[in-house]
Amino acid sequence: PVPKSKSCLLFIRRVDINNDKKIGAKEMQRWIMEKTDEHFQEAVEENKMHFRAVDPDGDGHVSWDEYKIKFLASKGFNEKEIAEKIRNNEELKIDEETQEVLDNLKDRWYQADNPPPDLLLNEEEFLSFLHPEHSRGMLKFMVKEIIRDLDQDGDKKLTLSEFISLPVGTVENQQAQDIDDDWVKDRRKEFEEVIDANHDGIVTMEELEEYMDPMNEYNALNEAKQMIAVADENQNHHLELEEILKYSEYFTGSKLMDYARNVHEEF
Repeated sequence: PVPKSKSCLLFIRRVDINNDKKIGAKEMQRWIMEKTDEHFQEAVEENKMHFRAVDPDGDGHVSWDEYKIKFLASKGFNEKEIAEKIRNNEELKIDEETQEVLDNLKDRWYQADNPPPDLLLNEEEFLSFLHPEHSRGMLKFMVKEIIRDLDQDGDKKLTLSEFISLPVGTVENQQAQDIDDDWVKDRRKEFEEVIDANHDGIVTMEELEEYMDPMNEYNALNEAKQMIAVADENQNHHLELEEILKYSEYFTGSKLMDYARNVHEEF
């Protein structure tokens, strides 16, 4: 393995565009967006292999039942038995947790099935299914889900009061109250300064979709600032080698070192 100090030096050289031996928020933002794009390209290649695995007859389409069989086989179920039961419309004895995962996957399968819907996914639709962050259609679906959960008057838009109405937790003491107050304060700022692009006090589905786009530059900048803040002991809003070394375990488990896994888990 590469020594910790060497890997940190290599990271700084890659990210430090102006060669001042420290990393600022804009430099980190650029790096995060590059890694996001890199993940997208890797996902396309990965999708080709996954699609071939679930489309053994090579007809270019995969049914939900074909995928379901492969999925359950990956979870330890006997593939031949599962396939036979599905073919004969027999009941599958599946534990509750696996069934819940299957139900969520089936919802996503339907959303990835572009018009006209045929319940068969081609390679492009399968990419949207495995990696919803690639698909504008899936992004719209997630936006609709959020609007549905928060929109109290049914106008398919969000006011500030609707946006900050997410349950924050049970307030049992002053510390919990302070946490709730900070959460509301952060959400208010996010709503007013970032999501509500035209500052009319209303967030539309289009504005929310733009905000949730993985390639949204503000999100990358905000994340860059948060990551810097974790290790910025001298409070100069930059990361030096000593700080990166000291907090290397945090960065090793972060998007710095494993961006593909982290981006995918968010969806």
